[in-house]
Amino acid sequence: MYERKIPEDLECGINLTTKVLGGKWKPCIIDAIHRGIRRPSELHQDIDEASPRVINMQLKELLEHDIIRKKIYPGLPLKVEYYLTPLGESLLFIIDAMDKWGTEHRDHVLQVLEEVPR
Repeated sequence: MYERKIPEDLECGINLTTKVLGGKWKPCIIDAIHRGIRRPSELHQDIDEASPRVINMQLKELLEHDIIRKKIYPGLPLKVEYYLTPLGESLLFIIDAMDKWGTEHRDHVLQVLEEVPR
């Protein structure tokens, strides 16, 4: 198993929050579940820029951090839905702030991104 050479500083709130929310699609997944998109196939359609594999990996990490919970309905085919836990709901103000900041600064960020050579 991989062991970090430099231990993580989990006493820092920013590091801890980044550990939970770090991942390109995690905030989008949390937002989508909050908006009522609960099934894996719906998440894949809503976040179509991300591969299903990446979404599934990040769903697994969110489950491990108790941000979301998974409900499996019996029957064939199996039906799976995701819901936010109270801990996950406590992140919504951060997700909303990220969305608000991005919306307010969209023009500037897009202009800067156009100027950066790729």
